[in-house]
Amino acid sequence: MLIQRPADIPSSEITPKSVYLQRRQFIQNTLGLGALALLPEALQAKSSDFPCLKKSPYSTSETPTPYDKVTNYNNFYEFGSSKSAPALLAKYFKTTPWSVRIDGAVEKPGTYTLEDILKPHTLEERIYRLRCVEAWSMVIPWVGFPLADLLKRFGPTANAKYVAFETLHDPEQMPGQKSRFSLDWPYVEGLRMDEAMHPLTILAVGLYGETLPKQNGAPLRLVVPWKYGFKSIKSIVRIHFTETRPATTWGRMGPDEYGFYANVNPAVDHPRWSQKTERKLGGGFFSSLFKQETRFLNGYAEQVGHLYAGMDLSKAF
Repeated sequence: MLIQRPADIPSSEITPKSVYLQRRQFIQNTLGLGALALLPEALQAKSSDFPCLKKSPYSTSETPTPYDKVTNYNNFYEFGSSKSAPALLAKYFKTTPWSVRIDGAVEKPGTYTLEDILKPHTLEERIYRLRCVEAWSMVIPWVGFPLADLLKRFGPTANAKYVAFETLHDPEQMPGQKSRFSLDWPYVEGLRMDEAMHPLTILAVGLYGETLPKQNGAPLRLVVPWKYGFKSIKSIVRIHFTETRPATTWGRMGPDEYGFYANVNPAVDHPRWSQKTERKLGGGFFSSLFKQETRFLNGYAEQVGHLYAGMDLSKAF
């Protein structure tokens, strides 16, 4: 999840799904929009679900990882521990209706529908690097809005020092939650309030101009581009404001391996592997053979480095 300074890149230039979109353009040019609407749905190439997306100056200029790779290589343990399990087992996951409970140190607690959550916000495209703690990376064109814009609506009190997020717990829909060797559910993650309010932190509802796929955390997920991917919690059903640091799922499972901050840092290795390099996915066969150097804070140090001034990030990892 690295970022470079402003690059206003139109989707047509950055989307590897070019053949897909060219097919739709051919149909439009040949038949006209009216005739297109009469075609059977199976014969229509899908257009963007978000046709009027605002472009973001925070987007990286790197080429996004192909859509098929982004949607078929996932860590979503609620649906299984293999990378292919989420795409296979999340097909019938129900994301409507959906609601999010807001509670804790906040002036306006309550349960809000997804429509309530999204209605006031302008969606934008954020092309971010994603760096997994497992030392692989992608570049993903998310669709979302700043988390800070949402949190401000609920009026966090002076006691709100942290914000915790919780994933849906529904073993009937999420078979990975039934496993004897699974995590301690529900999945919980958290941020310090200044991290949550930073403009780079977003809530995503889509990727590649389309509604967020179920295996990628539909209908609502967090994206924090300078942290390892496990911090970007999926399928959120609760946001809790608290004065104390929340106990996170991976932090409970492996406190010596998965710290609360989880900032991308090539100088701090995972106990079982190096974090100095990463394998960038989606660049073809030869690119997968060569590793690239990992950048401090995933390349976002200029934007977020001040959040950790004076901290020893080898200890506060």
